[in-house]
Amino acid sequence: MTVIILANCPAGLRGFLTRWLLELSPGVFLGSPSARVREILWAEVRQYSGQGRALLAYQTDNEQGFTFETHDHAWHPIDHEGLTLLRRPNPNSVPPDTHTTQPPRQGWSKAAKRRRFGK
Repeated sequence: MTVIILANCPAGLRGFLTRWLLELSPGVFLGSPSARVREILWAEVRQYSGQGRALLAYQTDNEQGFTFETHDHAWHPIDHEGLTLLRRPNPNSVPPDTHTTQPPRQGWSKAAKRRRFGK
């Protein structure tokens, strides 16, 4: 079984994939092509996805029973003790050289002053 998920990809690519796979929902394709056809389809997806991103998942003989590949996706597959997991970036982590460090302001906040003095 093979699943390809497209996001923000050209309509022509979706039309190409419908020759080999069934489109269950917009951008979600499912089918059972051979490994050779799957590799060709994935190469076409990578070549013609434009500004979009794609995810491929298919059956293999491993502990999980499947594996996946990503293209221009923020989430990246990593190997964790024999299991393939998707690592998603932490939106709160900012590299130290990209933000300016300012010391925290001293004193009470306006809300704390209002609560403290009853105004």
